[in-house]
Amino acid sequence: MVAKAVIYVVVIVVAVAALAGGFVAGYEYRGSPASNPSGTVNSTLTVLGAGTLDTLFPELANELANETPGTNVPSAAQTYEGSIDITTAITSTGARADVAAVADYRLIPNLLEPTYAGYEIVFGTTPEVLAYNASLPAFSGINSTNWAQKLITDVTTSGNKPMGIWNASTDPNGYNEIFAMELQGMLYNGSTSAIYSHFYTTGSNGVAVGNPSTTIGEHESQAATLIKTGVISAVITYRSYAVVNDLSYVSFNPIVGLVANNSTALADYAKLSTDILSSTLTIEPVAAAPVLFSVTVPLNAQNPALGAAFVHLLLSPQGAAILSEGGAFTPIFPGWSDHPGAVPSVLAPDVVGLPSWAASILAG
Repeated sequence: MVAKAVIYVVVIVVAVAALAGGFVAGYEYRGSPASNPSGTVNSTLTVLGAGTLDTLFPELANELANETPGTNVPSAAQTYEGSIDITTAITSTGARADVAAVADYRLIPNLLEPTYAGYEIVFGTTPEVLAYNASLPAFSGINSTNWAQKLITDVTTSGNKPMGIWNASTDPNGYNEIFAMELQGMLYNGSTSAIYSHFYTTGSNGVAVGNPSTTIGEHESQAATLIKTGVISAVITYRSYAVVNDLSYVSFNPIVGLVANNSTALADYAKLSTDILSSTLTIEPVAAAPVLFSVTVPLNAQNPALGAAFVHLLLSPQGAAILSEGGAFTPIFPGWSDHPGAVPSVLAPDVVGLPSWAASILAG
């Protein structure tokens, strides 16, 4: 039986001025990322990126500027928001970026190609985890098996704060947290609703919304501060977000964390679907899938050579070191591209085609 939930939200468009399942990294160093400096001199890099990249990508951008004379990477030219917000900004407001990176590898092919992008490159993965306020007694002894029960105890304890939840219609983290709850229930409690039903309920119009007694909607940019200050007790989020924000977290079973890609995991993911409200205000289904971050240089980029240089750096040993610091990401090299023949020549040695299982999910 397919578990389904409908999230009713208003889409906010952003106006822009070692891991289980076979992810393997290996590298061949080929010199400076900016292999075509003449194409990037006196250029300003513009980035649209998923919210959890808001620390790592600026660090990469600064590295690019240090290696490429004439390149500017001001923070004002970099915006980090929900991944669906990012694609909507490009398609609906004409936002122009030299680099666009999202937290679900299905978004660029489905929402940007072929009009706004010609390819994507999957560059890394990071599991879903529970980031929590470690000062709360309810979380004592928390682990990958009991985290859901600990979380339920916490949010139902008098005086404790609710769990923060994400907007599933603008941020893949929103639907991934639903899938993580359902998978935990499926694997450990015999039902996809065992955990999920404590945090989501059905409104009068038939759509699922956060349970107001146990959850509160939060924006990714504020969640870390809200946990540290005790406004919320916990969030299900990417390990990368927990790491870069110095949050206590507990890891999940790799299937629950949405990073496994073996046949058992893929079969479990295929049982789950949730609906989101699209930018055109239609209800659309989203299936569970492994968390894979991908990047492209949009077709309307003002500095495409500079964007390609940034992606080359992202896929280089320097980029891998930045991404993997503290266990934030597991870099993927060579990067996986849906259209390897369409990538710029500087990136051709950096990519291979999508693995068959990933291509099948994308096609399905």
